[in-house]
Amino acid sequence: MKTNVAILIVNWKSSPMLLRCLECIAKQESIKPEIFVLNNGNDDPIAESYCSRFPAVQFYKSEKNIGFAAGNNLLFQKTKGYEWIALINPDAYLEPDWLSKMLSAAIAHPEYSFFASRLVQSVNREILDGDGDTMHVSGWAWRKGNYQPIPHDINKPLEIFSACAAAALYRRDVFELMDGFDEDFFCYFEDVDLGFRLRLAGHRCLLVPDAVAYHVGAATTGNRHSDFVVYHGHRNMVWAYVKNMPDALFWSLLPAHILINLVTIIWFSLRGQVVVILKAKWDALCGISRMWQKRRDIQRNRTASIAEIWKILNKSFLPRLSQFRRRSF
Repeated sequence: MKTNVAILIVNWKSSPMLLRCLECIAKQESIKPEIFVLNNGNDDPIAESYCSRFPAVQFYKSEKNIGFAAGNNLLFQKTKGYEWIALINPDAYLEPDWLSKMLSAAIAHPEYSFFASRLVQSVNREILDGDGDTMHVSGWAWRKGNYQPIPHDINKPLEIFSACAAAALYRRDVFELMDGFDEDFFCYFEDVDLGFRLRLAGHRCLLVPDAVAYHVGAATTGNRHSDFVVYHGHRNMVWAYVKNMPDALFWSLLPAHILINLVTIIWFSLRGQVVVILKAKWDALCGISRMWQKRRDIQRNRTASIAEIWKILNKSFLPRLSQFRRRSF
């Protein structure tokens, strides 16, 4: 299959996983993509040595850790002339037909602009890490099917809210149109924010369930509820809501958003993380004026109708409480 695709990988303290990730990409059937790797703020000669084993890899360095969002944006600037970009985490291991399945779906469904793959837990391959991302009306988001048995009845492409950027495919022109990820987010929830902005601009996301990647998750930032993950995920959740929820829904759903924030504050306080969850929410509030300025541009350029946005949001009475324990942003 002839194609024009670049794979972007932001590496931070994950060299052993990066090697395995690159080996999986090198084994892709029929397609030999160009690979752009950023060693993000850590002087890791091992990562550079690993990358040198693969002729298709272009290796770049950042003097400091600029985050997942800015790191991918930096690599994106190197991809002029490509039609597609695939974002792959170094702790995501692709099946040999992953890229061909994703591109085949993209070509068969030109009405979609970005594509999610099926993420399976690397340690238990009978359990999902997620079938893309779900956005609740409260602003809470989670991986669709996270920690559930693999749903073998879902074996055909279907529309979902957004893609988890651990292993996803985007049309390069629409990624550029959105100015990529919001670098204020640094990491976590930045893919949900991008997906929401794409939705508002009239773009749609397709899950490709037969394109499978095995995902470790939070591999270099501690466990799924490390202080680092909790802080960035829960600060950024507020910012994503403020930026993206359309006016007609923003005010009517604001009580639900406040409630979900109160619930998460209580939940993580009971877990002994009261300082980090309060700091996350305080810093979120301190950044609201900046997010509101971004909101003006986003909402001014919105082409999707309120009905279209409402339709794609999850409307369960409360998000599954298990997601507070399990969410890997």
